[in-house]
Amino acid sequence: MSRLYLIFIFSLFAFASVGQNNLKKYLAFAEEQYNKGDYFYALEYYKKAMELDSNTIDILWNVAETHRAYKDYRKAEFYYAKVYDREEAAIYPASLLNWGLMQKQNGKYEEAIKTFKKAKKKYYKKKKSYLYQKAKRELASTVWAKSALIDTVDVTFSQLPKTVNTKNSEFGHFIYDNKLVFSSLRADSVSASEEVYGKNYRTSIYASEMENLEFQTSEQIKELFLENLNTGNGVFSLDGSRFYFSKCSEEGYNYTCKIMVANYSNGSWTYIDSLGEIINELGANTTMPSIAKIKGKETLIFASNREGGKGGLDLYYSTITNGNQYGKVRAIKTLNSPDNEITPWWDAANNRLYFSSSWHNGFGGYDVFYSDYDDRFSPAVNAGLPTNSPANDLYHFIHGDTSYVTSNRLGVFYSKNPTCCSDIFAMIPPKKEEPPTKEETLADLNKRLPVTLYFHNDVPNPRSWDTTTVLNYITTYNEYTEMIDRYQKEYSHGLSGEKADDAKLDIESFFIEYVDKGVADLQLFRDLLLKELDRGAKINITVKGFASPLAKTDYNVNLTKRRIASLVNYMRRYDEGVFAKYLDNNAPNGGKVIFSQVPFGEYTADQTTSDNPNDVQNSVYSRSAAKERKIEIQSVSYLENDKEFALTTLKPVFDYGPSKRGDVLEHTFVVRNKSNEAITLGDARIPCECTTISIDNRELQPGEETKVTLKIDTKNLTGFMVKSIYLKVENSEEELRLYISSEIE
Repeated sequence: MSRLYLIFIFSLFAFASVGQNNLKKYLAFAEEQYNKGDYFYALEYYKKAMELDSNTIDILWNVAETHRAYKDYRKAEFYYAKVYDREEAAIYPASLLNWGLMQKQNGKYEEAIKTFKKAKKKYYKKKKSYLYQKAKRELASTVWAKSALIDTVDVTFSQLPKTVNTKNSEFGHFIYDNKLVFSSLRADSVSASEEVYGKNYRTSIYASEMENLEFQTSEQIKELFLENLNTGNGVFSLDGSRFYFSKCSEEGYNYTCKIMVANYSNGSWTYIDSLGEIINELGANTTMPSIAKIKGKETLIFASNREGGKGGLDLYYSTITNGNQYGKVRAIKTLNSPDNEITPWWDAANNRLYFSSSWHNGFGGYDVFYSDYDDRFSPAVNAGLPTNSPANDLYHFIHGDTSYVTSNRLGVFYSKNPTCCSDIFAMIPPKKEEPPTKEETLADLNKRLPVTLYFHNDVPNPRSWDTTTVLNYITTYNEYTEMIDRYQKEYSHGLSGEKADDAKLDIESFFIEYVDKGVADLQLFRDLLLKELDRGAKINITVKGFASPLAKTDYNVNLTKRRIASLVNYMRRYDEGVFAKYLDNNAPNGGKVIFSQVPFGEYTADQTTSDNPNDVQNSVYSRSAAKERKIEIQSVSYLENDKEFALTTLKPVFDYGPSKRGDVLEHTFVVRNKSNEAITLGDARIPCECTTISIDNRELQPGEETKVTLKIDTKNLTGFMVKSIYLKVENSEEELRLYISSEIE
């Protein structure tokens, strides 16, 4: 062997050794900077490390985590995908969940839904784990977000000027005495939990004077500056004499915050002190104070990770007596979750608490939510667009008619990463709101459609031929969702291993993607409908019924009528009967709503769905059978007049039973004019060329009846079929539908 070759081999080993030493140094330094919260600097050294080794999963994972902490969602999504592609969540179980979270924060909802479904399956063996619960929650949340994307408030959404916002991070708190009070972190990033403090940079409280509706250059409130500490999250007491804020210190790389109070008088700040251990529990992070008046008492609301919480930072409250005595601390259990609930702000005008969370139904990251208080806090409601976005949206507050939110959405001022840092935005309503036209009203309502609501088999009122029910839809929905375990057990019966798990997951996904989504869609539609009725609109809502093929058509028609009735009952009872006056046509403003029923569709039920009553596994508990048992709000139209539709029949459906292909099916319906005026029947609408009709008499006096005969030629039909015709009255847009069904052999 030549000496030259030996030198070459030795050089290779020496180079590899130097490379490995440098790699270790880069990784150690990157980790150190990450722990300090300096994510930009950490990424610089991870970049150097990846030049030496770009394939090690550990490095890829750390790069993904750092990009996420730095709020660079696009790059974080890329690297989480690379990690999962290599190890399929075996080494880093959270890689799949985090990949989905980043897809969601990038607004890729369809892709995120697929990833969260895959994550649910991956974590299914540990159903009590955070990973499974979070994947399940995010699947429902992202399905909700897809529906809610079309709803936005008509406001001017604008970024506050550079006299307030910088390329660093600003967090708005309130406007007091014509000054915007906010916190600013002079850094490239903030902590992963969105708390406003940092290791290398200090957060301080600033104020910006408003002159002629313009924000002047902001100045630090020096009296609230504490050397080597971070301050932020300010709020005044009800009488304006006390100012509560957060003071955060660093212990190692962990942050511990306490709520402080300063006296305030005539623009001067004096006597800064810490609240006692009732509020600032030892060992806990206690921060983000907000002041409310609840049941006549001044109340401190704050965020804390104290013992006994649901997870992360939770919301708590305590009454204040004489300005310095604090009552028992109570958790706001309705709102708290396994994730963080932060940045509370009390809306005194509406008795409403605003806060941010990454758990409830949202568009991505932290969203702003509100909860109305009436003896107790109501469930969280998303504040909607444009308050929220796929990025992090926090620190919501209202001053006058303008709302403010802090966000790191695309469009913020930045120096390196387009979503690294937070700015304060204002949402200003139109100066003069013009009433919407009829066309705009219909467009707003119809864009929410269809709203599809699902039912358990033969519900409501099983084994009944009634066409009405006293139950309301939400009652049946709650009972239905309580049956998930039963559905999973029945549908997976006889299966084992992965097939059984897949069957159970299939059922669970059905309830999330269809049943729960239907209720969320109904709530959005309901609120839009009420808004239009309050303006005096007269509205007709068409609801169509469907059913699984387990029962005969005539029975299913009555069943779907009961289901539609349960929807009407829900509307009637909602919010102590706010819709009742519109349903009963006695609203002072003339508003009115009617529900036109189409109890059975012109369709063929899914022929792959079992209609064998002895095969309940497939005819009742399968996903395909469950998808057939539904009603749909299909369209909304204006009522051109207040007259009740004149035509009625005792039995609109005739089930012919079994027939042979080529038979001509015939049935005569008796139709009556139930109005107090003479009417004339117009030309009937006939969807199928296979159907013909004859009408004995088209001119009907009040109370008079006529016979309508339908004939259906089945030569081109097969299987289960439903055919119908639509009877019209001249000068009316409404129709009476008559049906014939048959099972054609």
